[in-house]
Amino acid sequence: MSDELWELIEPELPSSAGRRGRPSRDHRQTLEAILWRYRTGCPWRDLPAEFGPWQTLWKRHHRWSADGVYQRMLERLVQS
Repeated sequence: MSDELWELIEPELPSSAGRRGRPSRDHRQTLEAILWRYRTGCPWRDLPAEFGPWQTLWKRHHRWSADGVYQRMLERLVQS
């Protein structure tokens, strides 16, 4: 993902401010993993280890989907 694209969509990703517990994984790396998974068509379990645990990535993807994060990112890209 290019830096220009990242600058456009980063504001639409949820903030970790005020969250309790362990710090969350880097949003950019998480999004790169999700994009890689859809680009290759591999099962979640087959994501490369460098992206982190597949369960964590799947949970974040599922939460972002339910919260409308992807829709907001798409709307921001269409507006630019």
